[in-house]
Amino acid sequence: MRSKVGAGIIAGLVAGVVFGMMMQMMSAPTPDGKQMPMMQMVAMVVRSDSIVVGWIYHLFNSAVIGGIFGWILGGRAGSYGAGLGWGALNGIFWWILGGQILMPVLLGMPPFASIMMPPMRMVAVGSLMGHIIYGLILGAGFVWLFKPAEIRAVEATG
Repeated sequence: MRSKVGAGIIAGLVAGVVFGMMMQMMSAPTPDGKQMPMMQMVAMVVRSDSIVVGWIYHLFNSAVIGGIFGWILGGRAGSYGAGLGWGALNGIFWWILGGQILMPVLLGMPPFASIMMPPMRMVAVGSLMGHIIYGLILGAGFVWLFKPAEIRAVEATG
């Protein structure tokens, strides 16, 4: 693929599906002491309770974040090692901005609420791990998609 943004979008969607499957298995405590599926909490950002809406919103964000990765960091991700490194850092960045600042604020909570509230700390750790895994898949996927096939073939044999 010749477009850095396009390669980032596709890699972001693939990484988003994996991260989404992780979130589908996670739940978060609610203020009334019950549990809520993480994907439903994602849907609440756009004022829905639907897990399907949560998936759509999550994959939209995954594609946008992947495209931004390709645009801003694609030139630095010239090898699998660099792609994995920049991808992991990108995942941590989005965990802080998205998972610790934007999402809580959009849900009516203070920034870093999941770290400050003891019942939510395991959710924060799971979210961090998910964001890092997303970033690793994004970075490796970007390199695989963006590099010319000839270079991939030489690297595979060398």
